[in-house]
Amino acid sequence: MAGRIPPEFIDQVLSRVDIIDVINGRVSLRRAGKEFQACCPFHNEKTPSFTVSREKQFYHCFGCGAHGTAVGFLMEYDRLGFVEAVTELARMVGLEVPRAEGEDRGPDLAPLYATLEEAARFYRQQLRTHPQAPRAVEYLRGRGLSGEIAAEFGLGYAPPGWDNLRAVLSADRHTIERLLQCGLLAERPGSLYDRFRDRIMFPIRDPRGRIIGFGGRTIGPGEPKYLNSPETPLFHKGAELYGLYEARTALRQLERVVIVEGYLDVIALAQFGIRFAMATLGTATTPQHLERLSRTAPEILFCFDGDAAGKAAAGKAMLTALPFARAGREFRFLFLPEGEDPDTLVRKEGKEAFTSRLAAATPLSEFFFARLQAELDTESLDGRARLAEAAQPLLQQVPPGIYRDLLVKRLTELVGLERKQLGLGPSAGTSPTRSPSSRRGKRTPENVSAARLAIALLIQQPALAPLADQMPSDWRGLQQRGIALLATLLETLRAHPTITTAALIERWGEGEVAVFLRRLLTLQPVTAESGMAAEFLGALARLNEQFRNQEGQRLAGRNKPSELTSEEKRQLLQLLQRGHRKPPDGQDVE
Repeated sequence: MAGRIPPEFIDQVLSRVDIIDVINGRVSLRRAGKEFQACCPFHNEKTPSFTVSREKQFYHCFGCGAHGTAVGFLMEYDRLGFVEAVTELARMVGLEVPRAEGEDRGPDLAPLYATLEEAARFYRQQLRTHPQAPRAVEYLRGRGLSGEIAAEFGLGYAPPGWDNLRAVLSADRHTIERLLQCGLLAERPGSLYDRFRDRIMFPIRDPRGRIIGFGGRTIGPGEPKYLNSPETPLFHKGAELYGLYEARTALRQLERVVIVEGYLDVIALAQFGIRFAMATLGTATTPQHLERLSRTAPEILFCFDGDAAGKAAAGKAMLTALPFARAGREFRFLFLPEGEDPDTLVRKEGKEAFTSRLAAATPLSEFFFARLQAELDTESLDGRARLAEAAQPLLQQVPPGIYRDLLVKRLTELVGLERKQLGLGPSAGTSPTRSPSSRRGKRTPENVSAARLAIALLIQQPALAPLADQMPSDWRGLQQRGIALLATLLETLRAHPTITTAALIERWGEGEVAVFLRRLLTLQPVTAESGMAAEFLGALARLNEQFRNQEGQRLAGRNKPSELTSEEKRQLLQLLQRGHRKPPDGQDVE
């Protein structure tokens, strides 16, 4: 998204704006030491856990995990798009968003929103008047939906035929182009045609209520049964949730959300008064979904079929949820009886019984260990060893804190080993190096990878970047996660030495890297600010050592030393000298 506005302009805006002014105009902040606090605007709480840092230009809620820059705050609180949020911040500091000619300006999205609204009106009108519409109405009534709930969710009907929508909306080539951009028209050699035909239409809205795409359910023999809009400038199915806008409209404050599979599940639950259901759009739950949901409600329930496919999908959701699991946030898993889905079950047993099922859903901690133990005999030593081996890397993904400590404690009980024997480090709650000021935050774990630690420190303190020039850059050749991002961060900071933390993060827009960087910014460093430089250099030194080990093993790992070329022998000797190590036994590198 950031590509629509020059990154340098976003840097300029964020260097002039003060996040304290932005948030204090909407939420009453009070000073607490160097930072400011308030009760979180994104979840109900009595004790303030929402903290805003003027130094970092970043907010973070220790209760629900919401966090971000001034841009992210406006997007969530005012329900603005990225470009609109930057524009609003620019207005606050007296800047005008540059409108360069050509592609640099970026597309004007307002006509696309208008085109989708026109299409939605057409589909609603067709549901009332088209000769084939009674089939759609009969289907919806057969699923138990009332006219009121269908109207609230804006349901419509795309009639049979190849050019109904085009004939009504496409008065000129510009309109046709917009219909193509919105995914309402499809193209094949020599012709254009309506993408949605003979389908019940479900408008998909963004958090502000604007239509960004459609889902269509066939009522004839066509395939696929459900068809979503393709990826467009407005619609990114891996990040959107059907029903989020409707839930926020019905319930001003969401205490929980339940993730279901389909459009009709969301609507049927809403009709029965369960107004906190949402659906992913033909994809598994993604980190982008959970990033948004974590700001929406403190409790997230996943609802799955009870068959093997449902349990496999639940396993994937669990893995996605682990990096978001912490005290104050709850994930649960509900498995329905075989052959049932939320739509059929709530109609069969009613709101009270279905709500009771939600209340009895399995917590993440129970599902985590039950899934790992399912095919292991934990009565045997071998089974317990395999359980420990399987659990260790997964627990490393859980943010340090009370919740992770409790998971580790449960693992020690199951396998009969101490925490240190499991290689999971000391308890975050008892670490002697943890300062009182950081007790409520996530502390950087001592066994975190050197690359991740270096990235976290750069995000916390961009001024550390020039220190990298004091170290060899061998680490850039490492084949491991995080190296490319670390290199890119250093290059960005070298080119923009005065860039702020907030502006640095916004360079990655709303993608997975931005999610990762924002999460790292909530970590509390293992040392005070005065020790960050030494910690950063130490991380780079460990990376260089890892590279030397990697290359030394590669070069020395031949069956016969004579296979090394003269150049490879020279490289190996240099690596050994840098690391002050002796040549491997039997290796002559002279």
